[in-house]
Amino acid sequence: MSTTRTIERTYPSVRTTEGGGFIVHRPFPTRMLMDFDPFLLLDEMGPVDYAPGEAKGAPDHPHRGFETVTYCLEGQFGHKDSAGHSGTLMAGDVQWMTAGAGVVHSEMPDPEFTRTGGRVHGLQVWVNLPRRDKMIAPRYQEMPAAQIPIATSADGAVRVKVIAGEALGVSAAIETRTPILYQHFTLQPGASIAHPVPAGYRVFAYGLSGTGFYGAGKREIGAQQMIVFGNDGDTVTLSAGDEVLDVLLLGGVPLKEPVVRYGPFVMNTEDEIRQAVTDYQAGKMGLIAH
Repeated sequence: MSTTRTIERTYPSVRTTEGGGFIVHRPFPTRMLMDFDPFLLLDEMGPVDYAPGEAKGAPDHPHRGFETVTYCLEGQFGHKDSAGHSGTLMAGDVQWMTAGAGVVHSEMPDPEFTRTGGRVHGLQVWVNLPRRDKMIAPRYQEMPAAQIPIATSADGAVRVKVIAGEALGVSAAIETRTPILYQHFTLQPGASIAHPVPAGYRVFAYGLSGTGFYGAGKREIGAQQMIVFGNDGDTVTLSAGDEVLDVLLLGGVPLKEPVVRYGPFVMNTEDEIRQAVTDYQAGKMGLIAH
């Protein structure tokens, strides 16, 4: 007999600006919640409509000690790095970047998109790396929309894009360093799903659009809220009201290791942070060729 996890707490997203001035909605890190082990950050970028010449991004910046996961919902995100890697994420694409020992990264709109303008909407999640993996070689997993597994319930009312983990019997194509689930559910009006989650996973949902009913008590919660589930069951319940519900479900096994963060560096000790700054300043993470 399965049991449904209750809701432990909700956190509103905070509107802020990042990089060159693009708008994000951020449920964590904030004053209320610093991290959600093993996740370090969730940013919903936009949705925002840019007029021609207005599009903004994040110029060159380093990363060490964690992974960045960028998921493009609308528009596009251009990217370059110090290893000579570059490309453009289009709607539905995912980039899972393992920064490891260090990489310098830029996320700027393509010149053509800047010229024309348009709507941009996406998500970035930071996933912490365990101590043993902090200094591994950087790695990219580029997953175009067509290669991301999608599952649909028998009645067709629930659809899920499986970015990490498993849902409705379908497994993700992306490899993760620690056990992670990252899934994008779309529920038609009135639809509901009791989705199994592995024991030991801390799990939360984040509403993108529509009002949802969550947890054992079917609590009504709107979009741009982070819904933290307790560890008291083996399923999470997601239900749509009288409109389509778009919601992310994320979870992972906590690392339970010290977290010392300084901007784009996340390590286990202050000494490791100082070393990261020294290495970056010495050019050991490379430079982006512009």
